[in-house]
Amino acid sequence: MEVGSVALVLLVLAIVFVIKTINVVPQQHAWVVERLGKYHSTLGPGLNIVVPFIDRIAYKHILKEIPLDVPPQVCITKDNTQLQVDGILYFQITDAMRASYGSSNYIAAITQLAQTTLRSVIGKMELDKTFEERDHINTTIVSAIDESAANWGVKVLRYEIKDLTPPKEILHAMQAQITAEREKRALIAASEGRKQEQINIATGEREASIAKSEGEMQASINRAQGQAAAILAIAEASAEAIRKTAAAIQEPGGSDAVNLKVAEQYVGAFGNLAKTNNSIIVPANLGDMSGLIATAMQVVKSQKTATVEAPRRPV
Repeated sequence: MEVGSVALVLLVLAIVFVIKTINVVPQQHAWVVERLGKYHSTLGPGLNIVVPFIDRIAYKHILKEIPLDVPPQVCITKDNTQLQVDGILYFQITDAMRASYGSSNYIAAITQLAQTTLRSVIGKMELDKTFEERDHINTTIVSAIDESAANWGVKVLRYEIKDLTPPKEILHAMQAQITAEREKRALIAASEGRKQEQINIATGEREASIAKSEGEMQASINRAQGQAAAILAIAEASAEAIRKTAAAIQEPGGSDAVNLKVAEQYVGAFGNLAKTNNSIIVPANLGDMSGLIATAMQVVKSQKTATVEAPRRPV
């Protein structure tokens, strides 16, 4: 019975010894081993063997990227405006030994350093700039924290501002400013539209006036050309009639026809004169009508003789 109890105790001790000796570290983890209270080594992922009761796993670190929520805090801007800011910090442990012994609490240290750096950066900027320069704020905070966090075995990857909350009075003032700015832009846009409308109307009227004047000018030119063509046609017709009349006079019996035509027009003219007045107009020498006709015929004959003799003149 005693032999069985001793064997059982030895089996339990062997199992405990094996459990203490063999350690399996997960991926993206690092375990810090102390030997007799002093740093001995860092165990990487996989199967690792330690000396039981002499070596002790003191710290276990995750090497993945870790998001750290930075609590909101009140910051004073350069123009003395209170601004509540909160953000989130992303970091990663790069040295497990320094993360274990470089700081008693590296998470609290990083958080406090992020808050103090944020207050310092916000204090150098005016309120309006804080909304515009978020990237600059994030970059400045990362640079400042990363320099100090290197001693703690931590690499700060990035910092992002989640929210910037000014006081309610400032929010109302900013909203009023934005509303006024939008109304101003709307008025400017409306005035620009009216201006462009007036320009378009004036341009259209000018082009219409130019087109109308050009049309009137072309119409006047066309009328003038038409009148000139009509006058030329009449003149050519009159000249042709005169030529034909002259040719008809030169033909046999043409003189007698002219005498008859002149006599008819003479009598007709006196008849019209008699109708226009209450008094009867009688020629001074009514019996001398044949003499008048003879005189007119003499003029015609003289013109005919001049026409016939003109080609006989020496050149």
